Amino acid sequence: MKIFKYILAFTAVATLTVSCGNDDDVTGNPATTDFSGTFIQQDQMGRPGINTVFTPTAADENMFNVTIPANGIAMFQPTFQSRIEAYYAAYSVTAGTTLTYENNILGLDLPTLTTALALDVLQVAPDAPTSYFNPATGVPLTGRTIEDDVIDVSLILLFGGMNGDRFTSPTNLVSDNVSQEAGTSTNTFPYLTAAQF
Repeated sequence: MKIFKYILAFTAVATLTVSCGNDDDVTGNPATTDFSGTFIQQDQMGRPGINTVFTPTAADENMFNVTIPANGIAMFQPTFQSRIEAYYAAYSVTAGTTLTYENNILGLDLPTLTTALALDVLQVAPDAPTSYFNPATGVPLTGRTIEDDVIDVSLILLFGGMNGDRFTSPTNLVSDNVSQEAGTSTNTFPYLTAAQF
């Protein structure tokens, strides 16, 4: 598993939690927030779009959202792999040829890729640049910056093959064709580019 030699150290999980009661009201002068109470996980989205695309039903999607990431592999990896195989089978009919998954640009085979997707966390590499994936530098999945085009990267990892461009014609399956915002985002909230000011 080539990817894991790059991704050691820390793991960050993007989760959204909500309080089960209304005890988080802002009160007092100066205003303070009371975060006491019971909190539960409602969503996870380390990698946007993965849950939406690979869970077959709304119930599965909701279950993925509340599953502790460490349990995601056992619960969802087989489903994710079968869904990708089904996408290839469907595209084969359209293309009139038999198409199967080819190891991706990171060298990951289908079981390894779907294992990484089912564990919906962002890894941090303290000695490498933060990048969802940058083909120019080859830095893989070491976090996510605001400029990263995570949907295109996901499509490249799924359909791009060993060179990242396997399915570009006649139908481009390695891009959603939504261009990046021009310019570089600021380092402070709300992280707008010069074109957005």
